[in-house]
Amino acid sequence: MTAALRVAALSRRFGGVVAVREVDADVAPQEIVAVIGPNGAGKTTLFNLITGFLPPTSGDVYYQGRRITGWSASRVAALGVIRTFQNLLLFGEATVVENVMAGCHRWTRTGLLQAALALPAARREDRQVYDAAREALALVGLEARGQDPARDLPFGQQRLLEIARALAARPAVLLLDEPTAGLSASEARGLVALMRRLRAGGVTFVVIEHNMDVVMDAADRVIVLDYGEKIAEGPPQAVQRDPRVIAAYLGEEDAAPDGTAAAAAAPAAATPPETRPS
Repeated sequence: MTAALRVAALSRRFGGVVAVREVDADVAPQEIVAVIGPNGAGKTTLFNLITGFLPPTSGDVYYQGRRITGWSASRVAALGVIRTFQNLLLFGEATVVENVMAGCHRWTRTGLLQAALALPAARREDRQVYDAAREALALVGLEARGQDPARDLPFGQQRLLEIARALAARPAVLLLDEPTAGLSASEARGLVALMRRLRAGGVTFVVIEHNMDVVMDAADRVIVLDYGEKIAEGPPQAVQRDPRVIAAYLGEEDAAPDGTAAAAAAPAAATPPETRPS
């Protein structure tokens, strides 16, 4: 089976600092993969490399077997590889539904001239875009807030709004950067349920997440980064007890080579401390 997304020996240097070091990973179609690691581990940089916001120093990125290394962010998004951001990027003065409509540009066909002349095709597409935005808002539970300014939403709902905008782009692969930050426990559970439904409908997910309850509940597989290197990969339960993962979060003295200390410390690792600068 061809991987939906693949990175091969992917690296990125910033001067003398190696943010991502020769990371290899495959993501199967309709898989939910979580990327975890302490702050500063290179998780967001990895997303930036995959989605074209940064060029790699070395290595390659593939989408459905096609090499897309070095493509621009807009070109990668046009394939259906869509992402959200750790820091929210919303149009605060625009309405909630208008923010989501902005995510539909990937699949719209009407040109500026057709829109300016209000031709029938442009009017039909405007309606399709509005309906698609409303559907995306309904998926995340924000349909009732559609006409409110985005700036009026509380932080957790602004996070859901950004996810709705990404969904409106009709992603094939959706990369979510800390999607449950600011969400209540019930909102986080709802997001996990939504990911499962969308996965069943064909969407592949890669998720940076610090909430280990969400990781354990949602992920088929977990990739762990530390100082830019992949140190572990596997099912959530196995990764949670990996001595290298415990060492990355809690320090070497807490991770015995036989894994016994790691297993004992695993519950503490479920809420990793923020020990490094971003």
